[in-house]
Amino acid sequence: MSGTLLLKQSEIKNLITMKEVVDAVETAFRAYAQRDVQMPAKEYLFFNEGDLRIMPCYVRSTEEAGVKCVNVHPQNPLEHKLPTVMAVIEMVDPQTGFPLAVMDGTYVTDMRTGAAAGVATKYLARSDSKVLGIIGAGKQACTQLMALNEVMDIEKARVFCRTCSTRTNFAKTASEFYGFDVEAVDTPEIAVKNADVVVTTTPSRKPLINADWISPGTHINAMGADAPSKQELETRLLLKSKIVIDSWAQASHSGEINVPVAQKILKRKNIHAKLGDVIVGNATGREDNEITIFDSTGLAVQDVVTAGMIYRRAREQGVGSEFNFME
Repeated sequence: MSGTLLLKQSEIKNLITMKEVVDAVETAFRAYAQRDVQMPAKEYLFFNEGDLRIMPCYVRSTEEAGVKCVNVHPQNPLEHKLPTVMAVIEMVDPQTGFPLAVMDGTYVTDMRTGAAAGVATKYLARSDSKVLGIIGAGKQACTQLMALNEVMDIEKARVFCRTCSTRTNFAKTASEFYGFDVEAVDTPEIAVKNADVVVTTTPSRKPLINADWISPGTHINAMGADAPSKQELETRLLLKSKIVIDSWAQASHSGEINVPVAQKILKRKNIHAKLGDVIVGNATGREDNEITIFDSTGLAVQDVVTAGMIYRRAREQGVGSEFNFME
């Protein structure tokens, strides 16, 4: 057997497109809904300044297995000139346990998280959605916009984040790249008012979006909450919406719903379905002019299916370098 394939971020970027990752992530949600996946809920190590998550997964039908190790350290950009989120993915041969590949997981995480919102929007937003509201203007906002542009015919986007220069730069860059108007706005209310689709990508621990700002028929991708006590949407908004989650075990622990669940305001019966069940037809998607919310915590199966595609393509194209850990 050849050695373990090592893949760095610059190599991965040339191997995949967002359209392909959206398709891969939809496949991942489908496999999860069809119980084709062995995937324990992610485990956390909490540090003083951040946390580390371990995310293993095995997809039986395709014989893909791997584990992602990913951190979230919000102070990194300011204090250490490092990304908030960094990750490494190991792909393993299920037959032998041999490490097939070790690859950068930071870019994969950004892409597959954006893609998850793309898949949710495809199934839960109104088909004529044209106006997008974005809360947050970091790396995740970039891949959210990239993915939503694959599934929506966006005519206008509004972006808010706390730092004026960050949102202004995001708006200017995105307008030039995509060719539609992206406007930097001064408040979250302006960003989400009369938007067809809203996406939130912040680490906030207090709600940023008020229930009264959201119009009937809006779809919201709540992407930011990924640890206990994080929350971006007012609980009143959750209670009046159709909530679709990726996984109950993860969402109830650390997703957008975690705070009202811990407070016993929101219960499992208030959750409409898992996204995978909507995709395979076991649950309804959007109906009429309701408000829909996708609570995304990020599933290991999204990483493993995407990384599997990257690994196969790298082997076909001779990309990456070999390393023998056994020497």
